[in-house]
Amino acid sequence: MQIGKRSIGPAFPPLIIAELGINHGGDLRVAKRMVELAAKSGAECIKHQTHFVDDEMTEDAKLIMPPNATKSIWDVISESALTPTAELELKRYAESLGLIYLSTPFSRKAVDFLDDAGVLAFKIGSGEADNIPFLRHVVSKGRPIIMSTGMQSIESLKESIGVLEDSGVEYALLECTNLYPSPPEHVSLKGIASLAENFPNAVVGFSDHSIGPEIALASVALGASIVERHFTDSKYRLGPDIACSMDPSELRYLVDKANLVFAALQSEKTRTMPEEDVYRFARGSVVSDRDLNPGDIIRESDIWVRRPGDGELKPSDFYKVIGRKVLKNISKNKQLSWSDFE
Repeated sequence: MQIGKRSIGPAFPPLIIAELGINHGGDLRVAKRMVELAAKSGAECIKHQTHFVDDEMTEDAKLIMPPNATKSIWDVISESALTPTAELELKRYAESLGLIYLSTPFSRKAVDFLDDAGVLAFKIGSGEADNIPFLRHVVSKGRPIIMSTGMQSIESLKESIGVLEDSGVEYALLECTNLYPSPPEHVSLKGIASLAENFPNAVVGFSDHSIGPEIALASVALGASIVERHFTDSKYRLGPDIACSMDPSELRYLVDKANLVFAALQSEKTRTMPEEDVYRFARGSVVSDRDLNPGDIIRESDIWVRRPGDGELKPSDFYKVIGRKVLKNISKNKQLSWSDFE
């Protein structure tokens, strides 16, 4: 898939998305500082959340307490949402630093706002992965979509993927576990292969809520073309997502090591050109294991394989030599050649 000038897929280095989310607590100054640090730490993409609470929730949400918060979801989002003007400024600032700016809309109003703002793609959260009317509204904008698939099964995703397929938009699916943080035993790295197998038209990636970089890096080795993780300028901030957020040093580590893993994924199982010099000394050649005389018939005990490997007879030739008649005097430990035998 293509987002702006960035090609995304197995043939390209993984796209690392630093998710700001609501970690800024509704403070544009803090949000811009986080974006600046993400850019300096090597991220190519920043991801925000766009909330219009009046179009996103009913009054009942004031009674719902998320497991990772001490306030109702209504209060958490109301206090953390940027104003439309502030979000447009954040988008402008991120793009001025060369970042791709994405955001997750949580309502029709947010979809329309982001579309009018000219985002290059939409990020759909796991909570909306089976919201068919919402997805139909998103795909009507014709922009690429990255969708997390937490709390879903392959079967429950099929109708949603049908909406994406029918629309013709390019899309990516991210394996995800919606626990903040996600214990390793509840993370499904197998889900990356399952998504790729069941939805072959999708670019596949991983939205990580675990602690530390290890599982995210493992996802790259398993084929994730996109890796998304929450990001903060400091882990000492308060907020429901801070526990599973990476700081600037961790983001830099993830970017660098993910690119190393990607580089190692590109090589087929073969002897590489740089290995040739090692190959010549690291393997052995067939040699005489005693003094040999003309007329001797080679037995297995007469020969062996020793380094270096620059002799004519390779280890694979060992048993081909047995039973041959020697034509000349050969001292012990001499590399053998086919011309030594009848």
